[in-house]
Amino acid sequence: MRRALLSVYDKTGIAAFAEELLRLDFELVASGGTAQLLAHEGLPVTPLENLTGFAEMLGHRVVTLHPAVHGGILARRDVPDDVADLETHGIVPIDLVCVNLYPFEKTVSRLDVEWDDAIEKIDIGGPALLRAAAKNHAHVIPICRPTDYARVLAELRGGDVTVETRRELAARVFATTAAYDSAVTRWLSRGLGFPETLVPVLDHALDLSYGENPHQKAVFYAERGARTHLLARVEQLHGKPLSFNNLNDLSAARLLALEFDGPACVIVKHANPCGVGVAGTIEEAYEKALAGDPISAFGGVVVLTRPVSAALGERLAKQFVEVLFAPGFDAVAIEALVQKPGVRILDDGERRSADPSEWDMKRVLGGMLVQERDSGPDPLDGMDVVCGEAAAATWDDLLFAWAIVKHTLSNAIVIVRDGQTLGVGAGQMSRVDAVRIAVERARELGHSLDGAVLASDAFFPFADGPAIALEAGIGAIIQPGGSKRDDDVITAVRDAGATMVFAGRRHFRH
Repeated sequence: MRRALLSVYDKTGIAAFAEELLRLDFELVASGGTAQLLAHEGLPVTPLENLTGFAEMLGHRVVTLHPAVHGGILARRDVPDDVADLETHGIVPIDLVCVNLYPFEKTVSRLDVEWDDAIEKIDIGGPALLRAAAKNHAHVIPICRPTDYARVLAELRGGDVTVETRRELAARVFATTAAYDSAVTRWLSRGLGFPETLVPVLDHALDLSYGENPHQKAVFYAERGARTHLLARVEQLHGKPLSFNNLNDLSAARLLALEFDGPACVIVKHANPCGVGVAGTIEEAYEKALAGDPISAFGGVVVLTRPVSAALGERLAKQFVEVLFAPGFDAVAIEALVQKPGVRILDDGERRSADPSEWDMKRVLGGMLVQERDSGPDPLDGMDVVCGEAAAATWDDLLFAWAIVKHTLSNAIVIVRDGQTLGVGAGQMSRVDAVRIAVERARELGHSLDGAVLASDAFFPFADGPAIALEAGIGAIIQPGGSKRDDDVITAVRDAGATMVFAGRRHFRH
């Protein structure tokens, strides 16, 4: 007769699983609450303390840590010395270990969690049992989640669990315990800065249609422990499967949209904003964003901060949109939009702010670059009007442009007026070229630049960039300042009768 050890916190399906194991001639051994549950269900079960000779102690801190348990798990059946040790000490081999862990992450996610409560939810015996079983998976079946019960039972009914399945179960165990340890590490390290060893945990969230290019396979993994992620509580209402580029653009658009409290529309193409509009209504915000650059908006990702009305849905249905993301859709809007088979419609269940405590991580050759996220508005008291004057409306546009340029690839230049983008120069090696592209793009689209506002994500090292903008009619500039030639730039702007603000902070994005 084979022996199964069951010790689970999440008791979902455990009684039915145990009953099937009995039918397959397993002897059941269980600890604490698991043993009580199985006995209550009328199943024959041996309490774990009968094996160890010790009742649980230290307030349930020590239950399974005993040679009679770990010897039975770790013994190699094909090693004579191991078998002899079992016989010498009267230890019966354990052939199946089913354990799931204390809900540490769920506990520490509560805002009111007490330190001692969190400490007591750090599981010690459970990971030790699982790791022992996984190490010896050639002889022991390791199970760490209820969803594996059916598969294991099916293979046992056929004779035994295959080598391939045992290996997969063992890998899942070590991934589970590694993630568990990482969660404890993150919690204990809160407020201590960057840890000496960073162990991010990512869970498979979605298979993607393809990667950056159709010949590349891709998957979306969600970071464990993040307060939200790109598709958390988001429902896809219509359209083809999402691709790598769809999600990359959606992330860029969502992060920018979170800068605005009122009705706003962000249109992104290749991770850069090509049209942004803010207004009193979401319909007007969309029209502004689209009019900013209707050519680049073709096939873009559209993120809206307000529900899509019937009228707006019909308007959007006339455009080619790759991804449409909004916190709700009118039924008439959906009816119009689903006529477009290509558009992926995503309903945001709950609009949330960005978590400033999250880190940005960028994969590089052989490692990871990690930094604090560049989120939240810059303090107004850190901004200095170095020449000219800024009326209230001008200030609104300066801050609007400054929010957008922070989310535009460097070198970045953004030109706006009245809550609408007019021209964007992004991802250029030369800041002068970025200015020239933004100005020329605005002119090509028929926008007047008289009195418009320009934002630069980093300082102007020379006056040549501002000169191009000023000659085009730009009335105000916002930039970080800090160049050795700031005085030359200020003089050029002042002589043109324009206004310039030093924000005191740079916003490179690569």
